[in-house]
Amino acid sequence: MQNRFNPHISVDCVVFGFDTRQLNVLLVRRQDIEGDPEPGKMKLPGSPVADDEDLDHSAYRILRELTGLDRIFLKQFAVFSSPERLQPPSDLEWLRRMSGVNVERMVTVAYYSLIKINGSSLPLSESSQWVNVDEIPQLTFDHNEIIQRATEQLRREMLTEPIGFELLSKKFTVTQLQILHEVLLRQKIDNRNFRKRILKLKYIVPLNERERDVSHKPAQLYRFDRKLYKQYKRNIGSVYL
Repeated sequence: MQNRFNPHISVDCVVFGFDTRQLNVLLVRRQDIEGDPEPGKMKLPGSPVADDEDLDHSAYRILRELTGLDRIFLKQFAVFSSPERLQPPSDLEWLRRMSGVNVERMVTVAYYSLIKINGSSLPLSESSQWVNVDEIPQLTFDHNEIIQRATEQLRREMLTEPIGFELLSKKFTVTQLQILHEVLLRQKIDNRNFRKRILKLKYIVPLNERERDVSHKPAQLYRFDRKLYKQYKRNIGSVYL
């Protein structure tokens, strides 16, 4: 028996990935319909909520179908409920024809997700693509606003929680960690001071390994230890760097 979907409440997911130099968002090309004035227009991964699932399960389903991953960082961050959000009219017509329902209004619950894309191969469809967060085209409905809010939320939480490690490989260099912070926080960081701070932190553990297959002198690799971080947080407080 097929799941029934509520046409008035949906989940949209902002999937972030970091490719060592820039922050990207995963977008999908909406399904074409005959007479669509904007064929191939991009949107966020999303779906109406099925009658037999809660919001979190709906978000995990969307991400699993999109990326093939089950264990993934996911956090709800906002609800978008403006009566005017299903605009422009051409987007609303697309939604009505795709759903078969004369939708007038839809509330969406937004999540953001963090994925390690450096060196990994995700089974993405041809309709999906990574786009630089600073080069997002005009998307369906209010999806540009959703991405902006998600990016602001991510940057705020980077100051107090070690969520950035979800975007890095399990083994990383201090330089890679610094570049991630510079990209997410939109500011240049003094290399010497950053390195001194990082090397003092017990939960960033040095490994007896160095980079491989690089054109420069191989740098030492480190890993993030979540158990040691939790001990640090109990003793120090919320700011993680």
